Amino acid sequence: MKHLLLIALYLSSLSVLAEELIPISAQQLENLGVKLGKLTVVHSTPLMVVPAKVVVPIMNDHIVSTLYAGLLDSIKVNIGDKVKKGQVLATLNSPALLELQRQHLTSINEFELSEADFLRDKKLYKEKVISDRRWLKTRTSHQIVKSHVSETRQLLKISGFSQQKVQALENSHHLTAQLEIKSPISGVVLASKVKVGGRADALSPLFRVADTQTLWLELEIPQQHIQKINIGDTVRFSGMEQSARIFLIGKNVHDVSQTVLVQAVIEPASASELVKLGQILSVEVVSEHGQLMFQVLNTALTELDGQPALFLRKGTGFMLQPVTVLGRDGLTASIAGDFSQESVVAVKGVIALKANLLGLGGDE
Repeated sequence: MKHLLLIALYLSSLSVLAEELIPISAQQLENLGVKLGKLTVVHSTPLMVVPAKVVVPIMNDHIVSTLYAGLLDSIKVNIGDKVKKGQVLATLNSPALLELQRQHLTSINEFELSEADFLRDKKLYKEKVISDRRWLKTRTSHQIVKSHVSETRQLLKISGFSQQKVQALENSHHLTAQLEIKSPISGVVLASKVKVGGRADALSPLFRVADTQTLWLELEIPQQHIQKINIGDTVRFSGMEQSARIFLIGKNVHDVSQTVLVQAVIEPASASELVKLGQILSVEVVSEHGQLMFQVLNTALTELDGQPALFLRKGTGFMLQPVTVLGRDGLTASIAGDFSQESVVAVKGVIALKANLLGLGGDE
């Protein structure tokens, strides 16, 4: 029963400290060894240090392949080379390409014959010489042949033929087995799976080309800490001046590692030259809140009903002011609460101060 009364007295005393100003003299503070200090305004809060991998944005990463199988005749680039959009990466000889050109020329010839029939029957139909059925049949056949010409022309362009090469083929009827494999973007050749004289199968990956001017970081954040992370938070590189900005927080937890994928874009884009694709870095996630934040020594923190609090100096007394701890390291903590930049708090001797105000110790 006595213990219950002491506990009740202790809890009620905490409530008083939180609601009322408790006077204490400067001599008492000196006797208790209490030191006072101002809160330091901070604009960001270190949250955690985690490993991060440098990756290229998926929309800037391209696999280069060919629609038609063939034998590689030449390779124009090496891994690490910078290339321009449309630059030839390799050439191959493809019998399938010859067949496509033959089909296109055949469709051109059929179109010319169909065009002549179409114009003739159109004139006859206007003169009411032929029936509706014959005109419909001629017009439909002409549309089918015309669509076939468009189809084979588009297939040639997809395979790597330019508009000029398609036009030259239609004019000269000169077939070529050589197919040029071109880069779809300006970037860097990251991988090559080809050798001169080797066979390239249809749709098999031949080159990997990526635009590395913009790079991302991929962080694996433990799921128990993911609530601390917000869109817009900063990621700082250990030992480097560069940073990144978080733009995506995953919605699912990895079933094995129990981590959440977080992605950040490296800022500025020029900083991407200082890190390498695939590099593993140690980074610090820093939260940048819109609210006013302060930094205090860990020794200044105490508890109020299980919540962190500070002894706030007001005039000749103290109030136990609750705070929100945003981040903490070995010596200091970043907090938010009902404080101003001029607020003064107890930073040393907090345990003795708390015991004295609760009547658990003397003022010496």
